[in-house]
Amino acid sequence: MPATSDAEFLDVLIVGAGLSGICAAHKLQQRCPDKRYAILETRAAIGGTWDLFRYPGIRSDSDMYTLSYGFKPWLGQKAIADGADIKRYIEEAADEGGVTAHIRFGHRVVRAAWSSPHSCWTVTAEVTDSNGATREVELRARLLYLGSGYYNYSEAYRPDFPGEEHFAGTIVHPQFWPQDLDYSGKRVVVIGSGATAVTLVPAMARHTAHITMLQRSPSYVAALPAHDAIAHSLLRWLPSRLAHRISRWKNVLIGMALFQLAKRKPELFTRKLLELAARRLGPDVDMRHFTPSYRPWDQRLCAVPDGDLFKALRAGRASVVTDTIERFTTDGIRLASGQELAADIIVTATGLKLNVLGDIRFQVDGEPLTVAEKMAYKGMMLSDVPNCIMAFGYVNSSWTLKAELTADYVCRLLRFMDRKGYATAVAKADASVGEVPFLSFNSGYVQRAAALLPKQGARRPWQVYQNYLQDMLTIRYSRIDDGVMHFKPLEKNR
Repeated sequence: MPATSDAEFLDVLIVGAGLSGICAAHKLQQRCPDKRYAILETRAAIGGTWDLFRYPGIRSDSDMYTLSYGFKPWLGQKAIADGADIKRYIEEAADEGGVTAHIRFGHRVVRAAWSSPHSCWTVTAEVTDSNGATREVELRARLLYLGSGYYNYSEAYRPDFPGEEHFAGTIVHPQFWPQDLDYSGKRVVVIGSGATAVTLVPAMARHTAHITMLQRSPSYVAALPAHDAIAHSLLRWLPSRLAHRISRWKNVLIGMALFQLAKRKPELFTRKLLELAARRLGPDVDMRHFTPSYRPWDQRLCAVPDGDLFKALRAGRASVVTDTIERFTTDGIRLASGQELAADIIVTATGLKLNVLGDIRFQVDGEPLTVAEKMAYKGMMLSDVPNCIMAFGYVNSSWTLKAELTADYVCRLLRFMDRKGYATAVAKADASVGEVPFLSFNSGYVQRAAALLPKQGARRPWQVYQNYLQDMLTIRYSRIDDGVMHFKPLEKNR
């Protein structure tokens, strides 16, 4: 598809005004101040995930010293912060950095076409006005930066359950939580055992008659301190940036050490994790509900601040049932064991639906892009796709850590290309690299999307590390011109 001559031209076009997009804009303004950029955001607000999710208790499952930016210290009281606090933090970062003025709200990117002769992307976005009318706009950009996350905002994973049309109560999915839902004094069943379920149950248990977490199989659940005493002490004695940096590295290193212990000594790690859970749950809660069949970190560990889920279960305000659903009934759920769970409200915390590259229809020189046929370069570019960066965080740590490294790389790449007079950068893989799944993770949402994800290689720079230190070496300090990245000058005038 040829570039449209009268379309607005930018050096960088960022898709998404969440954690990744605001981070990328900050880095561009700091390190490439001459670059023209804009952020296209589908929604009417900053925040991404933290603007979308509004269910009770919504919070991070990473500590805020790693989830926050290196350039803006986290000064909040909670180490595991509420969703509203995270949204405010992102908004403050955008306002303080002068980024907000570059955001174009209500712009949903639907198509992106690369033209090698013009060395640029032509991006088509649908714009919705205040009356609900839509129109299309086109922009051209030297580099496209995708900070739109990895899951579908308009659709969630929602299996159909037999008999649910007969249920007389209310069925809701956390991704589309109705703000006027009154669950005070109601009987609630939450279907799920992941991060969303373990967040919802203690938050709702304060107001419900009773709440039950119904899980097909258990997850590993670990209690973390809601407040980081060391971080608060450092803030009292050191400048905020230095205190934040120390707290961040402390938590990065602790997280890496625990992850390595879980992988190398899974039996020891499991035993200690279950011992800690049993101590908090007390003798009346059956530990089979918290003893998974898989090894730690084969799926993401669920964090509960100050053990709030365990407290709700121990106090009897909540309960957990491990079973499979036979069918919904008028009054609740009938299980395969024959047990019936009475409910006024059923919450289907059944997971996310992954998408790839923001559900944008991509073309490269007129050919449709099939992501599953591509290989991930340093976990942030696709083989044979020029001048396109995607932010994809860690599954075992904070999303922001990888997003910042990716944004740093974009700035290094742009400065290098300017010095050398290059217009195009594209990673080329050869047959000797080998293919490995993009994520070595058996969570349901990952397995359901396995056929949509790119591959990773068996050696660098095609490996997707789940390790911040390895990524620092590979992304921040390695050569830009590494023999894998190929460069070209501009072929003709734009």
